Order: sequence, then structure tokens, then C-alpha cells
Amino acid sequence: MDMSREEARTETGPGRTRDDSGVLDEALERLHASGPEREGWLSNHGPMAVEALVYGDRAATVHRWLDRYRDKLEDMPPQARPIDPAAWREALGDPSRLGDWPAYFARELADRPWREVLAEWWPRLLPGLAGAATHTVIRAGHAVRTLQDTEAAGRTVTGPRVTELAHALGYWAARYARLPSAPVPDGTATPDAALAGVPAVPAQAGGIRERLAQLTPESTPGWPAAVSALAPARTPEEARGALADLVRAAVHRYAAYGHGEPLMLVHAATAPNAVLRTLPALPRDLWVPSYAAAWAASAAVTAAYEPAAPLPPERIPAPPAGDAAQAADELLTRAAAHGDEHTIKFVDTALDVGDDTARVAALQSVALLDPVF
Repeated sequence: MDMSREEARTETGPGRTRDDSGVLDEALERLHASGPEREGWLSNHGPMAVEALVYGDRAATVHRWLDRYRDKLEDMPPQARPIDPAAWREALGDPSRLGDWPAYFARELADRPWREVLAEWWPRLLPGLAGAATHTVIRAGHAVRTLQDTEAAGRTVTGPRVTELAHALGYWAARYARLPSAPVPDGTATPDAALAGVPAVPAQAGGIRERLAQLTPESTPGWPAAVSALAPARTPEEARGALADLVRAAVHRYAAYGHGEPLMLVHAATAPNAVLRTLPALPRDLWVPSYAAAWAASAAVTAAYEPAAPLPPERIPAPPAGDAAQAADELLTRAAAHGDEHTIKFVDTALDVGDDTARVAALQSVALLDPVF
């Protein structure tokens, strides 16, 4: 029987790390002078990638990776004016406030426990999960995983780790963007079947904003029915299980369909996985709406970028050799050596799923995305 990444790590040693070396804190401190974007739109993947490398027991590779990545960083945008706590909605989704929102959350997190701030803001931000091509929630998911793991180890949460949550939530607030149409699950389909039924947007060109803008009943007629076809979750436990199934389905689908747009399609899996990782830190009454929002985002990325046909079987690699733990170790080594931030994050998510098809999908991301090193 296949075991999850955490089970494999528990039995064999390598894997999940608490980073007693301090490398993650050092890397985050290096990154926090930088803004969440560059060139006016492209996301800063540094915090997400270094967290995934540390989590994958590859802390020794972090500073080399960051030395290469620093040319892609830009300074944090200047603050225009403080976010008014009584009028925060006016600043939501305003990219001119990219410097104001992280400062606001830094103040909030200095005064209150991080779980309290997260619980207050998660439902406010959740409808805008698709903003910045879902990088906002993905960055938040990496930040929350670090905070949860630090506390689970009985260690004090450090300043850089709390600051990272402030930057992640601030980015989400500034780039908050709703999908033009996002029906909730109300059918009987499994995530595998539901993803297979998502129609492609008619104009397969342009950036993600232009593609997502087509997700209306008028532009993409099959979209509302396809999104509604997924079986709903009625309880928090159902939501967590269904969300895990969605992540598995999206990872598996990448093995055969990732070639359509190898970089963008990773987000169909990494975005819902960020939500899944965050659930334990949230009040349980937020789990069902979190599942619905994650599904809409995953379906939207699929509609925007997935090709019409899968790869032929001969172009899909065999699973990596060895048992689950050996295969995971090999994939983590390959991801670190490859160096592309999307590959690192997708392998991280695929190993959370932890079965043979997920490991094949991880190999595909290594093969399809251009290496950095």
C-alpha cells in the first residue's frame, strides 16, 4: 500500500524538518525587504519555494537557490496610506495598496495571535482566492504550514515566520479578485470526473486575467453546469476529505495534461492544496466554504489552460524506482537540482498526495518546465 509523504518520513527519517538550523528564518528575512511582485504583475515565489525546500529537508540548497532568484526581486512598494480598519473593504483588491496591506497585517499580528487574525480574515479573503493567479492563497498556505509545524514541535514561533504570514495575507488582500462566475458544488461528480468535465475557455490566448474573464455563462456556456456538477461537502469532515480528493485529482491530471501549459497548470493542484494545509488552523465552520472556493479556483485554472487531449501513454514516464520513501527522496533531490520555483512547489504538493500517479506527475513537472540550474 502506498504511504503518504509524512508516513514515509516518519519511518525513514528524511523529509519533514523543523529547521533547527535557522535557514528558513534567514531566507525569509532576506526576502521580506522585497515586494510580493515584480514587473507589475509577476509573483514573488521566493518565500513559497524556500519553505518547500526546507520542508522537503533540502535546507542546504536554500541560500544557493535564493542567490540565483534575487535578481527577480523588487523592493517592497512604498506605503501610500495606512489601511483603515473601519473601511478595509475600500482597499480590498486595490494593487496600489500592495505596500499598505502587509504593514496592516504586521500590526495586526503584533497585537493578536496569528490564528485569531487568520480566522477573522480568511472568510473575508476567500471569495478572492483566484487573485494573482492563486499565488496569494498558495503563499498563505506555505506560511501557515510553517507556523503550524513550528507550534506542533513545541517551539516558539519566530518573527520572520509571523511576518511571512503578514506579507502573504497582505498580498492576498491587495490582489483580491473574484471569478466572474463561481457556482458552488451541488451535484454528484467526483473531483476526477468534475475536472474532466470542465470546458475550456473559448479564447485560449492572453494572460490569466483575460482567460478567467471568459468564465461566464455567456462566454463559456458549459462553465456553470460543470462547476456545479461536483458533489458538495455537508460537514467539515466531508470538506477535508473532498478537498484531499480534489488535490489528488488535480495532481494526477497534470501527468497527462500538464503539457498544455506546464507552468500555469500546476496551480490547479497547488492552490487547493494550500487551502487543505490551512484547514487545521481554521475554525471548522470555514472548512465547507473553503472547499467550494478551492474547487472553483482549480476548475478555473483548468478551464483557462488545459489542452484538449492528453499525452499519449508512451510520453508519460514510469514512476520513479524504489519504495515510497526512496522515490520521494529522489524527487525532492531532482526538484532542488532543477530549481524552477513551480517545479519545487508542485513536487511538494505531489508528495503530499504520495501515490505512484502523483510521483509520475512530479516527474512530468521536472521534464516539462525549464530548469534553472
